[in-house]
Amino acid sequence: MSTPLPLDPPRPEYPRPQFAREAWLNLNGRWQFETDRGDSGLERGLLGRDLSGEIVVPFCPESELSGIGDTDFMEAVWYRRTVTVPAEWAGNEVLLHFGAVDHDATVWVNGTEVARHRGGFTPFTADLRGVAGPGDEAVIVVRARDSRHGPQARGKQATWYANTHCHYTRTTGIWQTVWLEPVPAAARLKRPRITPDLGSGSFHLDLPVTGNLPGHEVRAVLGDSEGEVVTASARADLDLCPRLVLAVPEDRLRTWSTADPHLYDLRLQLLDADGAVVDEATSYAGMRSVALHGKRVLINGEPVFQRLVLDQGYYPDGLMTAPTDADLVRDIELGLRAGFNGARLHQKVFEERYLYHADRLGYLVWGEFGDWGCETGVRDDNQRPDASYVAQWLEALERDHSHPSIIGWCPLNETYQHLHDRITQLDDVTRAMFLATKQADPSRPVIDASGYAHRVAETDVYDSHCYEQDPQAFARTMAGLAEDRPYVNTGPDGRPWSVPYRGQPYFCSEFGGIWWDAEAAATAAGDETESSWGYGERPRSAEEFLARFTGLVDVLLDDPDMFGYCYTQLTDVFQERNGVYGFDRAEKFDTAVLRRAQQRPAAAESTR
Repeated sequence: MSTPLPLDPPRPEYPRPQFAREAWLNLNGRWQFETDRGDSGLERGLLGRDLSGEIVVPFCPESELSGIGDTDFMEAVWYRRTVTVPAEWAGNEVLLHFGAVDHDATVWVNGTEVARHRGGFTPFTADLRGVAGPGDEAVIVVRARDSRHGPQARGKQATWYANTHCHYTRTTGIWQTVWLEPVPAAARLKRPRITPDLGSGSFHLDLPVTGNLPGHEVRAVLGDSEGEVVTASARADLDLCPRLVLAVPEDRLRTWSTADPHLYDLRLQLLDADGAVVDEATSYAGMRSVALHGKRVLINGEPVFQRLVLDQGYYPDGLMTAPTDADLVRDIELGLRAGFNGARLHQKVFEERYLYHADRLGYLVWGEFGDWGCETGVRDDNQRPDASYVAQWLEALERDHSHPSIIGWCPLNETYQHLHDRITQLDDVTRAMFLATKQADPSRPVIDASGYAHRVAETDVYDSHCYEQDPQAFARTMAGLAEDRPYVNTGPDGRPWSVPYRGQPYFCSEFGGIWWDAEAAATAAGDETESSWGYGERPRSAEEFLARFTGLVDVLLDDPDMFGYCYTQLTDVFQERNGVYGFDRAEKFDTAVLRRAQQRPAAAESTR
């Protein structure tokens, strides 16, 4: 294989920054690989033999960086790698972690099945107890199934061969970091849940453990640049999830915000009856609040107009996987440079290191799920997400709860189905995902579905998507919010998709999408929609684009009842040429003009 690795191993950074242990082994790099187009590999003996090719993990086989670049359909793929578990981990058990595998994964180690997982966006872990331990050789085999048939949460992955409109090249198999980690055998810490409580100046810390041993306790130490701020401890022999309150002294209280994204350090420990440290991990926390007041969304008690950009997280050579950690940072910096203060992470659960950088840089984020893929073609019952949607979304909530940059949750996007006198599967799953989100995290607002089919009357936030390109017509469309008659998406025949608006905070969560492709504009007449497309009539010049962008943004900035917006989109993605940057992240416009258009005060920010 001649493709050079961007790093060796690629993506070497620790993948879980909010729950980091010191010892770990990155398994990215070259693995054996074989495509199994008929999903007959188990019957044909692929589990027990060497595979015919190679791949560079964590890049999917459709990507160039994987060294394969096969964009045809793959019903299943197989991976194989032999590793020696470090002998210095003696006395510990070993966990095998997968950041994300698309879509249904089965994992064997030394011929023993150790994990099954459904869902292409969320992490899972295999416990290797009794299968492979410190000093042992571990033969890891992974089969990933990814059928294009039937309902499945795919996000923007195309179910036909070619990229078309807003559907893109598929991702199959491993696409995030794989790693080994030693953990104590008897009892250990599980992932913490950190919830800021600005009203009391405290962090509420749920610190679950795998078992309750006599005399054990958990301890958390919160620190800042001046040193230790506060320490709290609790018995760990009574409750499976000990809970701590870290009350920050008033003179050390500092909020997290877009202007000052301050993060506290957090050290987590499990102690035995003699006070010895049994398990230890590091984390961090940000003190900020999110509240609703009338039609406003408040951050730290203040109206902060959300100037969001739609970010789909695709890369020309890595597809859904960023080539390097620096690429994640760059995407946030590009958004900030153009005047945005946050993003909707669209139709994809982004890898966790993106959220870590958003936390560091003060970038507001709405967490979303890649729900597209449940269409059935049945009239008036045309979308049927199943129980796996709820399970996968709960995994995403568990992973991302503690990130201060996340200020809201959006489990579904552009579900469309007529309202009628029957409760459908879409109604059931939409409500299940909404209630699951509120149960898992009552501290953030939840929108039941972004755009189109609002099915939950008590949704915290209401929105619409509108790609009207004429600023004057756009203003007329958006004008009814003050009288509680906002624009609501309906079916093409005008029939309702959504339950009525009830005065919630409202924003236009997709607009713009202005088609601009300078190369196509110079060489084609404007009908090249298979190779280049966007919304509306393409501007005739960059200056016309900037004027239209400013006019559309002005409509929403000037509305005192609008708490924010989300512009489509940050970058071009393949044939979709409506980004403010190119697919290669090159500038398409004078970003200073974009920034000036957005950074003027919004009416909602001056309303008290």
